[in-house]
Amino acid sequence: MFTLAHLSDPHLPMPPARAMELLGKRATGYINWWRNRVHLHVPEALAGVVADIKAEKPDHIALTGDLVNIALPTEFSRAAEWLGTLGTPKDVTVIPGNHDVYVATAWPRSLGLWGAYVAGDGQPAATGFDVFPTLRRRGPLALVGLSSGVPKPPLLATGTLGAAQIAKTEKLLADLGREGLCRVVLIHHPPLTSESRYKRLTDAAAFQAMIRRAGCELVLHGHNHRSEVAQIAGPTGPVPVIGVTSASAAPGSKYGRARWHLIRITREANGWRFDVELRALRADGAGCEPDGRLSFHSGQPLAMVA
Repeated sequence: MFTLAHLSDPHLPMPPARAMELLGKRATGYINWWRNRVHLHVPEALAGVVADIKAEKPDHIALTGDLVNIALPTEFSRAAEWLGTLGTPKDVTVIPGNHDVYVATAWPRSLGLWGAYVAGDGQPAATGFDVFPTLRRRGPLALVGLSSGVPKPPLLATGTLGAAQIAKTEKLLADLGREGLCRVVLIHHPPLTSESRYKRLTDAAAFQAMIRRAGCELVLHGHNHRSEVAQIAGPTGPVPVIGVTSASAAPGSKYGRARWHLIRITREANGWRFDVELRALRADGAGCEPDGRLSFHSGQPLAMVA
């Protein structure tokens, strides 16, 4: 059995910004943070989630984006320090979210600070978006990391993969499938065609068509700040698509308690078994507690377990 921790959207606290840094889209995001989001994402909740992950000692940790808020330079350096407390690049895989590319930034001073957490196996620290899709092999898993984050105009939180990334991902997934690995796709935006036009993945239909051809065993995402389950068609049956609540969601917020998912993956004679334990922040903030389970086999419909 292999255990995978999935968390997303920590939205680390916003540092002070200088006026010259708040030109364009950053200005509205900065105001929105201090008026609203500062009450929705709190460091105490994130600390409780991280403590619980460490107590459970998963084999690997997948973080599906939105470490920062408006892509300030100091946000990236602070996030790099925080990642160091979460785990080493060997033990933690990171992909970017839309807030991590809120505006166009120079890679060395932004996502490049996390490059070792993004890079695929045997590759140097990532130096640009051309590294995607990335591949990390951990036990029986093939973790395929995608980047859906693209700078967008104000008031839009949409994402886009692009035809080139989708084509590369299809070839990679097909090759990994022939190896018999459990293919887990990491993406920030939910790859569903039913999402809001202001927050959706713009090429979700193309992504789904690719999965119907190449297949994978599991898709993990963030972005919506909620624990949610869906499925898309694969070549041999439905592929589960699982989103997780923001890891810093304040107790009583509109997103519910902060959560992370502990995913136990077991190889069986007829495929893969997945047991997903939803772990939610306790009322006292001291760690987390079970808050539901989800069990399914590869290629079969999902079933919730009380």
